[in-house]
Amino acid sequence: MIKKDIQGFYDQTGNLIGVFISAKLWEKVAEEIDPILEKALSQLKTPDVCPGQNFSQPPVEPIEDWENFLKFWDFRYPVEKKVICKNCGLSTEDWTLDSPRKFILKAANLGGLVSFLCTRCQARVIKRHFKDKIQYEVQPFTDRKK
Repeated sequence: MIKKDIQGFYDQTGNLIGVFISAKLWEKVAEEIDPILEKALSQLKTPDVCPGQNFSQPPVEPIEDWENFLKFWDFRYPVEKKVICKNCGLSTEDWTLDSPRKFILKAANLGGLVSFLCTRCQARVIKRHFKDKIQYEVQPFTDRKK
């Protein structure tokens, strides 16, 4: 096995979190490996967040990204944890305190973009933080399987 064609990715504690396969190698093995990966993924897959469903394990959220966003906060207004879905009307004053979550954190970055999944209608709620304001955007859920 050539090291440059297959490379493991590890977190800070040395746990394997993923594997990179070069395009050259993937082209040679994709046809054989695809069915194996599909089968394994179907066994690993947890249900998508759906309105009214209650799962035994909470969804994984990028909380570390949110914490980094807060750590480097330098905007002219206080941190706002309010989230409003203008698609279905669901809202919360502090998404971090909701149990069960009304909004699932999907992404947060140092550039000020924070996005959530509305658990009622599955819309994407995006908060764009600028130096002097927050701009809300809602992208309604679309079923890509259709």
